[in-house]
Amino acid sequence: MTTFCAIDFGTSNSAVALPVSPAGGAMRLAPVEGEHTTLPTTVFFNADEHTREFGRAALASYIDGFDGRLMRSMKSILGSPLATSTTDLGDGSAIRYTEIIAIFIEHLKRSAEACAGAPITRAVLGRPVFFVDDDARADRLAEEQLEAAARAVGFRDIQFQYEPIAAAFDYESRLTQEGLVLVADIGGGTSDFSLVRVGPQRMQRLERKDDVLAHHGVHVAGTDFDRRVELSTILPELGYQTLDPEGREIPNRVYFDLATWHLINTIYTPKRTAELKLMRHLYGDVRHHDRLMRVIEQRLGHALAARGEEAKIGVSAGGETMIDLDAVEADLRLAFCDAQLIEAGREETRRIVQAARDTVQAAGVAPAEVGALYFTGGSTGLLFLTEALSEAFSQAQPVFGDRLASVATGLGIHAQRLFG
Repeated sequence: MTTFCAIDFGTSNSAVALPVSPAGGAMRLAPVEGEHTTLPTTVFFNADEHTREFGRAALASYIDGFDGRLMRSMKSILGSPLATSTTDLGDGSAIRYTEIIAIFIEHLKRSAEACAGAPITRAVLGRPVFFVDDDARADRLAEEQLEAAARAVGFRDIQFQYEPIAAAFDYESRLTQEGLVLVADIGGGTSDFSLVRVGPQRMQRLERKDDVLAHHGVHVAGTDFDRRVELSTILPELGYQTLDPEGREIPNRVYFDLATWHLINTIYTPKRTAELKLMRHLYGDVRHHDRLMRVIEQRLGHALAARGEEAKIGVSAGGETMIDLDAVEADLRLAFCDAQLIEAGREETRRIVQAARDTVQAAGVAPAEVGALYFTGGSTGLLFLTEALSEAFSQAQPVFGDRLASVATGLGIHAQRLFG
């Protein structure tokens, strides 16, 4: 017996929805890592043990110090020139980034099949409103690449649904009357908005195009805030934005690459490492250069990026935390607070709020007509960000869905309507 599923392939976390029974009916989230129904979108190619690990297990092996290649935020690569290029796995072999995406989707598929007890060849895949901003050709290419990856691992009937619209389906399932909701799906890689007319009388319609009054998005989200934290707080301790003896700023490309997950490994090549060693004379404080070279020679780039993400999460609801850089230098710790996060991410916040305003304006609707603001996606845990959006739509009721599962649940509802 073949069945169907819905896959939320997220930048930071992924999930799969399955029918509760072979007969159809309600949908449920499948366990994809032990009892967890969400899986960090992470693959670790363990060169020491010649294994592939996924999710929390991948991160644990990486943190434990195994040699290999850690891949995160793969979704953000789709549609870019990097997607079809290859990357070194740490054991002398290389693989295309699109193949890594296929490997991750295959892992989700196998987890779902193990739960369903049957092969799965039909799927609804979520997609952001825009994989790539302001480039329709690249956006189409990104969807084609994702579809090709799904077909490569055995899916035959593939349908796409916008992730924020899926979140609207989840919200709609709890309503007793019709309303106008602005769905804010803010994940790791994209912030997507949809203005949707919802209500119990509309739920059974398979075609909901007329209910979607507007959708819009920007390629700005959680990983951009992580990057800002690293650039504003951590990397200055390695020389970022410091001056050379002649008063010029130290070349900054290495720091931007260190703050970008999929570019970190490009710094470790012998040629680039040698070039950076020769820059020691440019540093007014040679401790900065020593720390930078220690990070490069010990391959601590991903660990630094993780410290930035942890700091963001640590102050996301207010307060302060300490950033532990002991791996870089003994007793090197930095204080970090919510005010610093707000300041570091000011431009990203502005762009996200503007994208929400643009969505409503595109529909020809006044902000006061929006009845609810529905938050989903991991980055809606950032209090200052949801407050900024709520302030922009002050008459809308803020509603918080499951940050990591609302989209998968809504995609499951759509899959049931299509295939059930």
